[in-house]
Amino acid sequence: MTDVELETPHGPARAQLHAAAEPRAALVLGHGAGGGVGARDLVAATREALAAEVSVALVEQPYRVAGRRSPAPAPQLDAAWTAVVEQLRDGPLGGLPLIAGGRSAGARVACRTAAATGAIGVLCLAFPLHPPGRPEKSRLAELEAVAVPVLIVQGERDPFGMPPAAPGREVARIAGNHSLVSDIGALREAVAGWLAALLA
Repeated sequence: MTDVELETPHGPARAQLHAAAEPRAALVLGHGAGGGVGARDLVAATREALAAEVSVALVEQPYRVAGRRSPAPAPQLDAAWTAVVEQLRDGPLGGLPLIAGGRSAGARVACRTAAATGAIGVLCLAFPLHPPGRPEKSRLAELEAVAVPVLIVQGERDPFGMPPAAPGREVARIAGNHSLVSDIGALREAVAGWLAALLA
């Protein structure tokens, strides 16, 4: 594992690189709004990706690198993410098909920027479909705008809602809530199966 610092329009970001021995693709994952790249679901997804010969970059947004807890506005998150992905593609992940993703807010960023980053698929861990108790504030449009295959791993009791499946969009419903820690085994199985199909 190596850490690299990457410049963005909104300050330095950091990427934790986990290189597969003979990588077939690269998976770039972002963290949730108040959390970091050590979240258990991100760690589990990283392990499955490496087992599938997919290199992984866990990206810390500039606001987290600067020590702030509350996230930057969406346009800043998207611009920083796009800048990081461009540099990773020009450097350590060069020449590899790119899968984007993240947990919660990081999944939203990956969806909104999927076309800009040239992702061949998007992995969403606990996509926050709407704020808790506010189903009228739906973010379904962010998922609908993604034109490549999507996997959403969602807890059955997630207060942020259950996104619907659609053509090209698979939803793996697992036990638990927004943290996705109740059934890490089911999460790993879903990620492994989807990666295998995507890269077949």
